[in-house]
Amino acid sequence: MRYKVSGKQIDIGESLQTHVETELSAVLEKYAGRPTDAQVVFSRNAHEFVCEAIVHLSTGLTCQAKSHATEIYSSFDGCLEKMDKQLRRYKRRLKDHHRDRAVPVELMGASSYILASDQVESDAEPESLQPIIVAEMETKIPSLSVGEAVMQMELAGSPVLIFRNEGKDGLNVVYRREDGNIGWIDP
Repeated sequence: MRYKVSGKQIDIGESLQTHVETELSAVLEKYAGRPTDAQVVFSRNAHEFVCEAIVHLSTGLTCQAKSHATEIYSSFDGCLEKMDKQLRRYKRRLKDHHRDRAVPVELMGASSYILASDQVESDAEPESLQPIIVAEMETKIPSLSVGEAVMQMELAGSPVLIFRNEGKDGLNVVYRREDGNIGWIDP
C-alpha cells in the first residue's frame, strides 16, 4: 500500500509520518482488507490543525474523513476515528462486496466544471445567460449497484453521488435529503 503524507505550508516530521502509516494501516487491515493507496494532508486554519485523509480501496470505492484540532496529532486521531467509524459501519458490506466483485469498479470519464456564482446584488440584467466557467476538470463516474452507490456516498461523506447503474446501464443519482433519508433518481 502506498502512503502519501504531506502538509500544506507546514512541515511534517518523520515521527508523524510513521504514526500516520502505522495507525492507518492497522485500521484499514481490520476493516477494508485491500486498500491500494492513502493520502493524508495536514494544513493549518488559524489556531487549528486540519487533517484530511482519503483512502482508495482496490474495488474502486473511496473512503475519506476530515478533522480539526488544536494539536496536529489530535487532528489525525480525530480523522482516523471518523474513518474507523465509517469502515466499521460498512465492514460486512465491504467484505461481501469483495467476494461478489472479482474486478474493480468500472469507471467512465466525464467533464466537470466549476461555474462562477453571481456575487452581484443588483437589479440589472446580466449581459449573457451563459455562465462563466472558472475551472474545467476530468472526473470519473463509477459503475455501481444502488446499494454500493449509497455506501460510496456515505464513505466519501458527500451529499450527492452520480453513478452508472449496473442493472440498467443508465446514469442515476443518490443524494441525502433534508429529512436525513437517502433519495435515488432513476430516469
